[in-house]
Amino acid sequence: MSFLLQIVQEGAVTAANIETASASAGALDILSLIWKGGIVMIPIGILFVIAVYLTFERYFTIKKAGILDSHFMGGIKGMVMEGDLKGAQRLCHDKGTPIGLMIEKGLSRIGKPLKDISVAVENVGKLEVYKLEKGMAILATISGAAPMLGFLGTVTGMIRTFNQMQDSGQQITADLLSGGIGEAMMTTVAGLVVGIFAYISYNLLSSMINKVVYKMEATSVEFLDILHEPA
Repeated sequence: MSFLLQIVQEGAVTAANIETASASAGALDILSLIWKGGIVMIPIGILFVIAVYLTFERYFTIKKAGILDSHFMGGIKGMVMEGDLKGAQRLCHDKGTPIGLMIEKGLSRIGKPLKDISVAVENVGKLEVYKLEKGMAILATISGAAPMLGFLGTVTGMIRTFNQMQDSGQQITADLLSGGIGEAMMTTVAGLVVGIFAYISYNLLSSMINKVVYKMEATSVEFLDILHEPA
């Protein structure tokens, strides 16, 4: 019985070693494919890192900006009716969201003509939207630049292949052609992958920003309606 148990244990260890070796080989294969892409893979890789960073950084920033407590405007209305403007401003400041900052600015203008209040709220809203869109232009640029860099690598790879064919004369082999063709294909794939990722991220984040803008507009209208009531 102990002999059979030993065989099973040795088999398990061997299987684990094979699996580890296969994983290492797979990682090496990927790295070797990337290395075949040539120097053009460096800027494509840099663009990919930037795109990933901007995607996650903007996602969490925009998600936080879109948080709106259902009782927020109710609390603001109650404080305004009671004349507690300082308390209302403190509540807005504690929120720290674009909507809170926008309403806080409007509260600081109470006592002035309604048009002035509306303009102040609108200006703060525009500024906050600009902050939300920070980095979006870079993401859009990456979605177009990465595939172009991939195509550039394709052209340079094919040029290198033709030069090697010309230098070799009649001694053209598969190994001779694989380097340039591999570079051409790898850069094309890498450029398209980065470009598609950046394009999808840009559109999803833009959709999130539009939702936040809608909430800001709806809240500003509700705030101006509150100011009409005391009058």
